[in-house]
Amino acid sequence: MALLDIHQIKNLLPHRYPFLLVDRVLEAVPEESMVALKNVTYNEPFFEGHFPSRPVMPGVLIIEALAQAAALMASYGREDIDTSNRIYYFTGIDKARFKRPVEPGDQLIFEVELVRKIKNMWKCKGIAKVDGKVAASAELMFTFKDIEA
Repeated sequence: MALLDIHQIKNLLPHRYPFLLVDRVLEAVPEESMVALKNVTYNEPFFEGHFPSRPVMPGVLIIEALAQAAALMASYGREDIDTSNRIYYFTGIDKARFKRPVEPGDQLIFEVELVRKIKNMWKCKGIAKVDGKVAASAELMFTFKDIEA
């Protein structure tokens, strides 16, 4: 059962199709950790060109999906603030590694964990898995800004 469904995710993240890359949140501890998922389907727009003869999800999009899961973790459980107008910005990516291709039909499981937070700067460790095996991992740094509606 989902902790957050796609409608609740859309309330917390500004991303929309085709760039919303998290379908569901399975587990979360506010400002500590999150487990989320993405169902990778053949009709994703990037598969048309990456690669037509053997579709593979671009690694940069796997990292982006990890970052979206981390941003969800930063907003999850924060009923004390309005996150509906919050924009998240990457400030750094370290130690990105890709271990296996992600193809149509795979289900990506994202595990993100807070490493440290100083004011509005967050550093998280993220792992993307398919069938329990690591597909990609990275350390992600981001900040956010609340914008006027």
